[in-house]
Amino acid sequence: MGSPAAAGAALSGIKVVDLTQYEAGTSCTQALAWLGADVVKIEPPTGESGRYASTNDRKLDSYYFILMNANKRSVVCDMKSGIGKATLMRLIEKADVLIENMSPGGIERLGFGYDVVSKVNPRLVYAQIKGFAPDGPYANYLSFDMIAQAVGGAFAITGEAGGPPMRPGPHVGDTGAGLHCLVGILAALNQRHSTGRGQRIEVSMQDAVINFNRIVFAGQLMTGQPVARSGNQSSLGAAAPSELYLCKPGGPNDYVMVYTTRAGNWHWQRLLKVMGREDLQDDPRFSTPGARAKNAKEVDALVGAWCSTRTKVEAMETLQAAGVPAGAVLDTRELMEDPHLRARGMFADIEHATRGRMSMPGWPVKMTESSVEVTAAPLLGEQTADVLAEWLGMDNAQIAEYTTVNRPAA
Repeated sequence: MGSPAAAGAALSGIKVVDLTQYEAGTSCTQALAWLGADVVKIEPPTGESGRYASTNDRKLDSYYFILMNANKRSVVCDMKSGIGKATLMRLIEKADVLIENMSPGGIERLGFGYDVVSKVNPRLVYAQIKGFAPDGPYANYLSFDMIAQAVGGAFAITGEAGGPPMRPGPHVGDTGAGLHCLVGILAALNQRHSTGRGQRIEVSMQDAVINFNRIVFAGQLMTGQPVARSGNQSSLGAAAPSELYLCKPGGPNDYVMVYTTRAGNWHWQRLLKVMGREDLQDDPRFSTPGARAKNAKEVDALVGAWCSTRTKVEAMETLQAAGVPAGAVLDTRELMEDPHLRARGMFADIEHATRGRMSMPGWPVKMTESSVEVTAAPLLGEQTADVLAEWLGMDNAQIAEYTTVNRPAA
C-alpha cells in the first residue's frame, strides 16, 4: 500500500519522517500530508501516547489521535534497539523533512539531534516545536496548549472585565505552533531549490501565541498599560455594539455576535434601519463610535431586544443582508452537519479500521492544482512493511528480521 497522498499534489514526492506526538507537531505533519507529502509516523511499539491517552475504549485508538493523524502512514520503531536506530537513520537519509516535538533534549538523547542527522542528510529540513525558546531561561520547561496560551498572553486578554483570566477555546498554542512550523518548512523546502541545503527550524509555542496576539500589542502601545480583559469588546478600544445577544429559543448557544466598526457610523446607521429605529440616527448618545461605547448598555438593550425575537441564524442573515457584521454562534454539531461545509470538504467522512465510519474536519486551504482526499489515520505500525520496502528497498527477509524486534505491543 503506497502513500495516501494524491499523485500530482503540491508536495507529492516529499518524504517526511514524523517523530511527533499529541498535537503541536502532529497538526503540522497532518497539514503536510494534506498537501501531498508522504508522511511516515514513527511510533514506539506501544504507540504514540496520543493514541490511547484520551480514548473512551482502551482497545481502540482515541478520536483525538484519529483527528490529528489522517493521511499518514505508521511505522513501528523501537529506538532503543540497534536495528531500530539504524533503520530510522536510513529513513532519515531518504527524507526531505524531519519534525519532532519531544520534551526538551529528548531527540538529542536518542541520538538524532540536528548536528548528527544533518551530516547524514545535508538536504534535510529539520523542524522542532518546543514550549519555549531553546536559548531562553525556560528552555527546559514543559508545555501543553494551555501553558503556551498562558505564557503567550492569550489568557490575560480573555474573559470579562474584572473577572479572572480564561483559556481561549481554540488551540492556538498547539495547532497554532504547528501551522507556524508548517510555514517554516515550506519556506525551507523552497530555499533548498537554490541552495541545495536543508536547515533547522525552531518554533516556540510561546512565540506562536504571541504572534497570534500581534494586534493586541497595539493597545499596549496606545495606552502604555497592559491590555485588559474586555469580554467581547475589541482589545483596541471599545465599540458598541460588540456583544453576543441572546436569540430564540434561548438555548445554550442561541446567540448572535453583532459588531459595528469603531471607524465610522455606516454600520450603525444600517443597523438602526434594520431595527426600525431611524429615529435614533441623530441621538447624541449614539452619534459617534465613542458616544456609543460610553452608552454601551443602552446600545445592548436596543440590539438585544431586536435579536430576542429571531433565531440566531435569522438574525445573522438579516443583518448581513443589510451590511451589518454579525455571526451566529455555531456549535460543533451545527458545523459538522452544515451542508455547505460538508460539500466544501471542511468536514469529511472517513472509514476507520476499528472505529468505523465517522466525520472529521478536513483541510481549509483550497488549491486549484492540488487536492488530497482525506483518509483515515493509520493503525499502529500498519504500513511498516510497505515503507521499509518503498523507502529502503528492503526485501521480505530483511523486513521479517526488522519486525521480530520492532513490532507493536500486544
